[in-house]
Amino acid sequence: MRNFKPPETKTTPSSTAEKAFSLISKGWEEVRSSADADLQLIRNRANSFKNLADKELENFLNSASKSPFIVPTITATATTTAAPAEIDFVKKLRPKLSEIRRAYSSPDFKWAPRGKLKLDLSGIKNAVVAEGVEEEEDAIFGKWRRERFKDEGQFGELNWEPIKAFKDRLKELEVELKSPSSSPVEIFKGIKNSEFVEKVKLSLKSICKEPEETKGVPPLDVPELLAYLVRQSSPFLDQIGIRRDISDKIVESLCSKRRNKLLLRALPEGDSSLIEGDNMNDELDLRIASVLQSTGHHYEGGFWSDSTRQNVSNGKRHVAIVTTASLPWMTGTAVNPLFRAAYLAKSEKQNVTLLVPWLCESDQELVYPNNLTFSSPEEQELYIRNWLEERVGFKTDFKISFYPGKFSKERRSIIPAGDTSQFIPSRDADIAILEEPEHLNWYHHGKRWTDKFNHVVGIVHTNYLEYIKREKNGALQAFLVKHVNNWVTRAYCDKVLRLSAATQDLPRSVVCNVHGVNPKFLKIGEKVAAERQSGEQVFSKGAYFLGKMVWAKGYRELIDLLAKHKSDLDDFNVDVFGNGEDAHEVQTTARVLNLNVNFMKGRDHADDSLHSYKVFINPSISDVLCTATAEALAMGKFVVCADHPSNEFFRAFPNCLTYSTSADFVAKVKEAMSSEPQPLTPEEQYKLSWEAATQRFMEYSDLDKVLTSETRRDGKNKKGMGKSVSMPNLGGTVDGVLAFAHYCLTGNEFLRLCTGATPGTRDYDKQHCKDLHLLPPQVENPIYGW
Repeated sequence: MRNFKPPETKTTPSSTAEKAFSLISKGWEEVRSSADADLQLIRNRANSFKNLADKELENFLNSASKSPFIVPTITATATTTAAPAEIDFVKKLRPKLSEIRRAYSSPDFKWAPRGKLKLDLSGIKNAVVAEGVEEEEDAIFGKWRRERFKDEGQFGELNWEPIKAFKDRLKELEVELKSPSSSPVEIFKGIKNSEFVEKVKLSLKSICKEPEETKGVPPLDVPELLAYLVRQSSPFLDQIGIRRDISDKIVESLCSKRRNKLLLRALPEGDSSLIEGDNMNDELDLRIASVLQSTGHHYEGGFWSDSTRQNVSNGKRHVAIVTTASLPWMTGTAVNPLFRAAYLAKSEKQNVTLLVPWLCESDQELVYPNNLTFSSPEEQELYIRNWLEERVGFKTDFKISFYPGKFSKERRSIIPAGDTSQFIPSRDADIAILEEPEHLNWYHHGKRWTDKFNHVVGIVHTNYLEYIKREKNGALQAFLVKHVNNWVTRAYCDKVLRLSAATQDLPRSVVCNVHGVNPKFLKIGEKVAAERQSGEQVFSKGAYFLGKMVWAKGYRELIDLLAKHKSDLDDFNVDVFGNGEDAHEVQTTARVLNLNVNFMKGRDHADDSLHSYKVFINPSISDVLCTATAEALAMGKFVVCADHPSNEFFRAFPNCLTYSTSADFVAKVKEAMSSEPQPLTPEEQYKLSWEAATQRFMEYSDLDKVLTSETRRDGKNKKGMGKSVSMPNLGGTVDGVLAFAHYCLTGNEFLRLCTGATPGTRDYDKQHCKDLHLLPPQVENPIYGW
C-alpha cells in the first residue's frame, strides 16, 4: 500500500477543448436561467399590481354610487343643502371602466409573448468551422456544436478577420498539442508572439487612440522657455530697475524666430503679411497653454497660494472698506471712504463693513479738532453716523468696526498697530477695499490681504512722493518710498485705482476718479442757481482758499504767486481758512511779505459763511484729487487751479479755469473776478455725485464682475479653465515671495524703527486692549518655545 500510485490520466487535446467549451456552455446556461427568473419575477409583480388596481377601482365605483355626499348651496336669503345621487363624471366614466375591466379580466386576454434571451452564435460557428475540417474538429467540438448551433442565424456567412485568425490559431494550437515534442512553455511563448495577439493589440490601440487635437503640438524650445521666464519675471525685474518695455523687447526677440518659422510654415508661400503686428504676449500664452493641454497637465495653484481663501456661498457678498483716518478728523481718507461705504450699502446688493482706526485718548487730543475726544468706540460711531446721515439724507445700513492705531507726529498720519486684517472675521473676508494701500501696508505685519480675501482693491489718495521731496534728503527718501510702495501694493492688492495721474505708476493700476461730492454741496449749488435765476445777487465776496495749513497743501505756491505778482494783483484779497502744524510759519511769512491775505480758523466747506464767495483759489500741485475743488464746483463757484494731472478730471467743467504759468494765473484770476460762473447742467451735477463715482468704482475695480460671478466651492469659475489656471504663473509666485519677505522684515522691531515706524506699532498696547475689549497680543498670537 505504501508504494501504490494512482494511475495517470492522459489528457488529450479533444478532452481539453471539450472541458473548455463545456465550461463556457455551463456559464451561459446560468446567465440564461438567471434572466428567466428575473422576467418571471417582473411578470408576477405586474399581475399583483393588476389585481390591486381592480380592487381599488371597484371600491371607488361603489363608494361613488352608494354613498352620496352633501353639497352646500348658498342663496341670497338662506343656506340649504342638496344631495345628488351620483356625480356626473362618475356616470360617464363608469361604463368605460367596466368595459376595460371585462376586457383584461377575460380568460381570452393574454399578455404579450415573453421575449427570450438568446445569443445567436451561428456566425462564429461558420467562421470557425470551415469546409474540409468539420470531420477533424468534430471530435473536439462535436457535443458543444450540436447543443449550441442548432439553427443557422443571420450571420451565417460572416467573414470577420479576427475570427478567421482565431480559427487559424486554434488549428495551429491543436497541431502543437498533438505533437509530443512541444512543451507547455514553448506553446505559451508561441501564443504570446503570435500574429493574432499582435492584431488584438493593434485593435485596442485604435480604440484607445489619442485625441487628434493633442497631436502635432511641438514641444517648447529653449528660446520660448527663456521668453516665458523673462515675461513672468517682470515684477522682479521692475524692482531692480529694468523697465517693462525692455523686458517686452527681450521677449519679442526670443520669440520672433520661432514665431516666423511656424507662421511661414502655415501660411501660403510668399505671404508673410500676418507676421507683423500680432500681440506677442497673447501668442506666447496660447503657445504654452496648448503645449500644457497636449500633455494633459492641469495647474491647481502656485507655491505661495493659500488654500484657506474664503469660498462664497449663494448669499450676499461682503465688502470690507479699510481706511487710515476717521471723523472728526476732516481729511480725505476719513470722509471719502465713509461716503463710499454708505452708497455701496445703499444698493443692498452686498453687505458692507467700514474699518476705521481707534486712537487712545492721548492721540485723539493731538488729531481731532476743538479738543473733541471719545471715551469708547460706540460713542465715536454714533458721532460718525449722525454726521453722515445729516449730509446724505438717508439711513445708512452698514457696519462700523475699529482697529488699533497710533498717531505719528513725524509723519502726521495714523499708523495701524498690529494685524489690521484680523479685525475682519473670516466669515466676512470676501472683498477688501484698501483706502491708501501703501500707507496701510508700510509696516503691516500680519496675514496677507490677498490670501484672506477673494478680491483686494487699493485706492491711492495721497501723492506721498511729492510730500517727501520737500523734506530733508527728500530725493533719496522719495526713491526708497517709491520702491516700497511698488513692493507692498504688488504683494497685497489685486487691482489698484489711482484718483489721478499725479501719483506714481503702481503695478496693476488704472487712473479713475472714484470720489464724489457730498450731496449737501450739490443742493447748495441748486439753491444758488435758483436765486440767480430770480435776479438775486448771490456772490458778494471775492476769492478764498480752504485747506489744512501745512506748506505741502498749496500754501507755498499761493504765497509765491501772490508775492511775485503783488503789483499786478494790488487790489486782490484772499481769505484763507485752515488750521494745521505750519499755521504760525505760514502767517508769519505772509505778514513779512505784506500780502493781501486774511487768515481765519478752519471750518466746514459747507458753512453758510462761505456760500457768498465767488472764486476758489487752489494752486496746490501736491494733491492727487482735491476734494475742496470738487465741492467748490458743485456750489457753482469759479475755480482757479494749476494745469496739473491732479486737476485733469475738473477741466471738462466750464467754471474750472486752469493756468500753466504765473502770468496765466493773474489772467485767470482777473477773468474770474470780472465775470459770473455758469450754472451746472444736470449731466455735470451727476458727474460730481457719489452715485456716478460709485458706478465708476464698480466698473474700474472689476467689482461688478466679481460680485456677479458664480464661484464654486473649489474656487473655480463654472465657465471653465482659463490660461491662468492651466499653467503656472511665475508673477504670482514673485508676489508671494515679496509678501513673505515683507512679513519677515516688518517682524523685526529694530528694522521697523530704522525705517521710521512708530515704536510699539507691531502689536497693539494695553490701552487698546482695554478700549476695544481685546485679548493681549501674547494671548492672541502666542509664541511657543523651549
